[in-house]
Order: sequence, then C-alpha cells, then structure tokens
Amino acid sequence: MNRNGWSTRTIALVLYPLGMGAMATNVFFASLIGSWVGLPVLSPLWSIGIGAILGVPATWIFARHIRYLMDKTDQ
Repeated sequence: MNRNGWSTRTIALVLYPLGMGAMATNVFFASLIGSWVGLPVLSPLWSIGIGAILGVPATWIFARHIRYLMDKTDQ
C-alpha cells in the first residue's frame, strides 16, 4: 500500500470544522422533528456543543474513507 499524500489525521483535522457544522445542523433539525412528539427543541448553542462532540467520530470515519480512496487510486 502506497501512503502518498496527507495522513488520515491531517485530513480529519482539515475537515473537522465541516463535520462539526454538519453534525450541529443535523442535531438541531432532529430536535425540531422531535418537537412534533413533545421533545424539547435544543438551542443553537446546545446543538453546536453536541455537534462538536459528534463531529469527532463522524469526521474521523469520513477521513478514513477519503484516505482509503486515495490509497486505492494510487494502486
């Protein structure tokens, strides 16, 4: 396996702001949908905080996938 280019860690660090924002948006909209069945709607700050936590594993998984595609392309 050829490891040219960025490492998985570097890819994850670069993409983390996007992953965090996507997860925060998903959490906020999920709380809006949850309000249809009586659950509370999260504030944007809570959504950002939860999105920051959930963004770490989501971004890491996506970075591993991108690294896999880079390795597959180099073969």
